[in-house]
Amino acid sequence: MIDFLVVGGGIAGVSVGARLAQLGSVTVLERESALAYHASGRSAAMFEECYGSPSTVALNTASKQHHFEAHGGVTSPRGILLIGTKDDDAEFEADLKSMNLHDISLSDARAMMPILNETVTRVGYHAEAWDLDTDRMVQNFASDIRANGGTVRTSAEVTGITRTGNGWEVTVGDDVLSAKTLVNAAGAWVDVVAQMAGIAPIGITPLRRSMARIPAPGGLDVSSWPMMFGTGENWYCKPDAGALIVSPAEEAPMPPMDAWADDMVLAEGLARYEAHVTEPVTRLLSNWAGLRSFSPDRNLVLGSDPHDPSFIWMAGQGGYGFQTAPAASQLVADLTAGRQPELPADIIAKLSPERYLT
Repeated sequence: MIDFLVVGGGIAGVSVGARLAQLGSVTVLERESALAYHASGRSAAMFEECYGSPSTVALNTASKQHHFEAHGGVTSPRGILLIGTKDDDAEFEADLKSMNLHDISLSDARAMMPILNETVTRVGYHAEAWDLDTDRMVQNFASDIRANGGTVRTSAEVTGITRTGNGWEVTVGDDVLSAKTLVNAAGAWVDVVAQMAGIAPIGITPLRRSMARIPAPGGLDVSSWPMMFGTGENWYCKPDAGALIVSPAEEAPMPPMDAWADDMVLAEGLARYEAHVTEPVTRLLSNWAGLRSFSPDRNLVLGSDPHDPSFIWMAGQGGYGFQTAPAASQLVADLTAGRQPELPADIIAKLSPERYLT
């Protein structure tokens, strides 16, 4: 019998699997042919410590050392620019404060991002934001699982879950796996998995976010450009493999699925980006979408289900899965092992599934 059977092979599943592999036997199940196929494989891949709700920021802070040091670190410098115009000054001020940025001159901004046009009247900046090597993170955690004797299975779709007297039986193809503890790290499908297991769903909502890759504007070298946000986060862009990725930053409710970009939403987001730059978008290199899954209060859901301690939630990562993964997975492992977590009690309460008791 497996001690911990983890459903989901995105960053949530492999990170919590790596932590739990130090406590007992672990098997991670991913229904796609590769790990991190859905939301994890479509992330903008940033670490910005102040980004998110207070509970998310606490997880970011607790994850920082791991990002910079574990396996040699997975970060590289990026920085953030916030772009404002004369028509959105109040919103710019609110974003400047919430994102912990400081005003810089337009000349300094254009030295970093030379395509800013004359509609830009204010710019906020800080250097304390980093790219994350998301593929390396996933593979590092998967390696940790295997190093502790665990197993990672791809092309392993769960088709049935049954509660038994001493744990769970999970049907995967022709196999029936027995486990003492079931860990639900299935991203947009977490409520589906919960219902299969006879556990009350939490009400996780998958929200689509679209992305376009465009050629480097004017053939410029964009590698050192910061990530750039519009006020209200109604668009953003970021260098990526010699090109730019641009997102309309939409949050469209969707059922769990292999999502794709909405052409009209993408066009509207690209127009918002174009309104602030000197170089029009003339073609797309590619486009895609991912589902960012949020709980009703937009805090992550981490820990044992209050009605069945053998069912563990690792859910509701939203857009913060990679940057919170080290601390979120450690919290779940600490709670499972009966250890005192390092996070404050009020933060743990905000993340606990117990807040959804009815």
